[in-house]
Amino acid sequence: MDTSDTSDISDTSDISDPGLTDHSGGAGRAEGAGEAARPVLEAPDIARALTRIAHEIVERAKGADDVVLLGIPTRGVFLARRLAGKLAEITGRSIPVGSLDITMYRDDLRLRPARALARTDIPGDGVDGRLVVLVDDVLFSGRTIRAALDALGDIGRPRAVQLAVLVDRGHRELPIRADYVGKNLPTSLRETVKVQLAEEDGRDTVLLGLKQPAASGDR
Repeated sequence: MDTSDTSDISDTSDISDPGLTDHSGGAGRAEGAGEAARPVLEAPDIARALTRIAHEIVERAKGADDVVLLGIPTRGVFLARRLAGKLAEITGRSIPVGSLDITMYRDDLRLRPARALARTDIPGDGVDGRLVVLVDDVLFSGRTIRAALDALGDIGRPRAVQLAVLVDRGHRELPIRADYVGKNLPTSLRETVKVQLAEEDGRDTVLLGLKQPAASGDR
């Protein structure tokens, strides 16, 4: 992963809602978008983006022989599994895929309510000496990715780490940049980016909307 520029996850890993992943401005995610939310990616667009990313991984990794995919819960895990399937189609080999929970590595633990831990599932051969591709749905401030790097460092020592995201919405707070991006989506901090995936939400789409104004007594 290239850390020479400024990126997040979107911060997907702290999402506990069963519906949408909401990547909004401010210190963390807003709960919900305004009524003006509109789709910017539909199922065919998402499928094409993942196919392109898979081909880019194979090209840059010289065949993907030592690639390990680790998805960041929740929707990053589903995307990682889809990428593994596409890589298998391209290379004819099974690609190790797992998940990496970053909950306890977040830098806002003391500022936010307690949350349930997600699952960390590392493939049997581990990550030492491998090319690990972290996978998430939205890249935003970069803080989730920083937490993921810390979590990965406690598990093993990859030869390299790269980052693949479905959407890069900008507004970096840390010097992190994705190696593979499905769609660059310029946004304002007043906007929300919500990702829905069939495995979790029943359909594939990315929605762009406006943050709901805070209630008058909530400041």
